[in-house]
Amino acid sequence: MSTWPTHEQIVDFVSGPMDQPVVMLNMLTFKKDADETHAGQSGKEAVMQYSRAMKEFVESHGGTFIIAADIDSQMIGEGGEHFQFIAIMRYPSRQAYIDLAGDPEIANTIGKHREAGLESQWLFAMTEMTE
Repeated sequence: MSTWPTHEQIVDFVSGPMDQPVVMLNMLTFKKDADETHAGQSGKEAVMQYSRAMKEFVESHGGTFIIAADIDSQMIGEGGEHFQFIAIMRYPSRQAYIDLAGDPEIANTIGKHREAGLESQWLFAMTEMTE
């Protein structure tokens, strides 16, 4: 179960159109109980602390919150049954995403909530198609 991208995934991400908006689809699974740094909280409660703060941070830097939702069921396909939550954000560009995700303020402040409660994550980068 992964919570960080591989080098190859980063290379693939930056090979996409860097000057266009990028939409990021997060699919999350939470730890049952958060780490000891968040004693008494569920994994979801810890990650939601991160998510609320990250939403504000992203929006203050030109990103757009689209949706966050609990996953109720998987209607088609196999392999994603373990995911519990999704979030979708739009960033002005892939570079803006890299800058925001790598901001030291995140790692030094709210990142601890993510680490305390996140079991696994799939993160998809999407280029919008308008016809």
